[in-house]
Amino acid sequence: MTPADQSAAPDTKRSAALAPNTNSAEHNDMANAIRALAMDAVQAANSGHPGMPMGAADMATVLFSKFLNIDPKKPDWADRDRFVLSAGHGSMLVYALHYLLGYEDMTIEQIKNFRQLGSITAGHPEHGHVLGIETTTGPLGQGISTAVGMALAERMAQARYGAEIVDHFTYVIASDGDLMEGISHEAISLAGHLKLSKMIVLYDDNDITIDGALSLSESGDALMRFKAAGWNATRINGHDAKAIAQAIEAAQKSDKPTLIACKTVIGYGSPNKQGTSGSHGAALGGDEIKLTREALGWAHEPFVIPQNVLDAWRAIGAKGASKSSSWNERFKSLSSAIQVEFKREQSGDLPSGFKDAINAYKKKLSEDKPSWATRKSSEEALNIINAIIPETVGGSADLTGSNNTKSKGQKPVTPTDFSGSFIQYGIREHGMAAAMNGMALHKGFIPYSGTFLVFTDYCRPSIRLAALMKQRVIHVMTHDSIGLGEDGPTHQPVEHLASLRAMPNLYVFRPADAVETAECWQAALEAKETPSVIAASRQNLPTVRTTHTDENLSAKGAYELSPASGTAKVTLIATGSEIEIAMAAQKTLEADGIATRVVSMPCVELFEAQSKDYKKKTLGEGTVKVAIEAAIQYGWDRYIGHDGAFIGMTGFGASAPAKDLYKHFNITAEATVAAAKACLKA
Repeated sequence: MTPADQSAAPDTKRSAALAPNTNSAEHNDMANAIRALAMDAVQAANSGHPGMPMGAADMATVLFSKFLNIDPKKPDWADRDRFVLSAGHGSMLVYALHYLLGYEDMTIEQIKNFRQLGSITAGHPEHGHVLGIETTTGPLGQGISTAVGMALAERMAQARYGAEIVDHFTYVIASDGDLMEGISHEAISLAGHLKLSKMIVLYDDNDITIDGALSLSESGDALMRFKAAGWNATRINGHDAKAIAQAIEAAQKSDKPTLIACKTVIGYGSPNKQGTSGSHGAALGGDEIKLTREALGWAHEPFVIPQNVLDAWRAIGAKGASKSSSWNERFKSLSSAIQVEFKREQSGDLPSGFKDAINAYKKKLSEDKPSWATRKSSEEALNIINAIIPETVGGSADLTGSNNTKSKGQKPVTPTDFSGSFIQYGIREHGMAAAMNGMALHKGFIPYSGTFLVFTDYCRPSIRLAALMKQRVIHVMTHDSIGLGEDGPTHQPVEHLASLRAMPNLYVFRPADAVETAECWQAALEAKETPSVIAASRQNLPTVRTTHTDENLSAKGAYELSPASGTAKVTLIATGSEIEIAMAAQKTLEADGIATRVVSMPCVELFEAQSKDYKKKTLGEGTVKVAIEAAIQYGWDRYIGHDGAFIGMTGFGASAPAKDLYKHFNITAEATVAAAKACLKA
């Protein structure tokens, strides 16, 4: 820290008295209401993080009272400012604010039941559980990175609908931990490159982590890092209301995103714990809370907010009604066609002609029988989809030509033109996945993007949050097996399908041909509350669905692709590229007099959602079951049982042409036939 920075920072040493401030009495009372609720709720729960909301109360008070355009009575108003508490451990900050502002779901009883079973005041803010929570935070770095997607969505929506309808800011309160996490480096770099000037981050610059002083683990210059990434960055006294307001005003006028490092004291007001890690992740204790009340001049019982302070906060909340109402009048002035389209996109409903277009496309595929890699099949499906659904937004982590995620006519989004629908994320897989979540949460867009399946390891935390938040985000993960060939085991996913299938509320699709790929895209797009991964092959595959049906068979998760010639003795279950192997094995077994059926299972999760009778019928009761997938066996035993067999991987892959690898690892029709016969003899 430079001497100039030190002069802007309040004393962080323990002291019985607080340094005097020049804030108004009204501001201090409003900020102290946040501090009191935070320390009281954490104390009642004997669990939580009081220090962050106590330290950040001044910046939050200024932001919410003077700048943030929201309407607590209409928390989903489309043109509201977005606020993200990236420092989700300080959840009592936003819960206290919501109670004070008058959100109908945030009662004082909910505050008293902080972190308790059945309450909405979870340990970390959860989207969908509390009105006005824009995104689930807690995993550090995710909030600020998700906010980049929100800010990007605002720019893109304004390019489509105009500033009269879309014109809002995205504000973030972030912590030291947020800025240390690697994902934030990717996110701020993308935001700076795209010049997302309506993104403003208030950095709770308190020099404390759970282990102690920030200097134990960090000696970098956060402001210089942001400046290098194309941001404005400034440092102020985070307890000076006037300085906070001036900094936000300047940020609003900037042509770059802005970081405002607010130098704060964690646990502000606690005589013995402020400025220390002791206030970070544990209740202050009854005696310390008593001393803190005295130091703050807060002579009120726990959970009691004096009427004049509550009235001041509620008046701020009520101001939002006029702004949302004014927006609604502007919206009504649009043509009825534009209103209908805007509302449809906000609701997440698909255009009425979508199913007919997919069915017509499927019929053509069954007739033409293309032999495409499913990554190519995905691209061809997107040519149909993106022409019908204008709100789809594609992208790739610098693998556009490999992922095939850019459809005909898609324009790139650039720092000077946000009217496009394709985002070049660069080599930022984790930041990409978080930004996609932000776009979905913003509403009005359906984000999809691509990288290699092996790199879901980089995306996984964001995919998990999408599943937790029930967001429709679609990841096109190509090069899905040893079939990618020469790039070798570093790029060949073997455990990834099983790992992703273990995640709740995530659809993992692995289509076998162009028809199944179109069906998987349809199912992913129709799943409004579930994210999807579409695992696609690098190698070409034959069309196996040669008879057209309007029914989306892949949406059942699994179905009989090829029946047995008589009473079946063997059921071969396969996914993706291994369907070709199953079909060849079936032909051999049938020629040997062994009636065999083939079941395609493009989505395990959707199959598990089917009725018990359907699952029994599809799996084939009384038949020997052999599963074939160029991945590890984990998860397949529930289908093949102890008497079945698995043809797949038992370890990592190798560098060689794909056909050689399949032979080397014994993932062949011959191995499948031998396994089936061995099971029949057992």
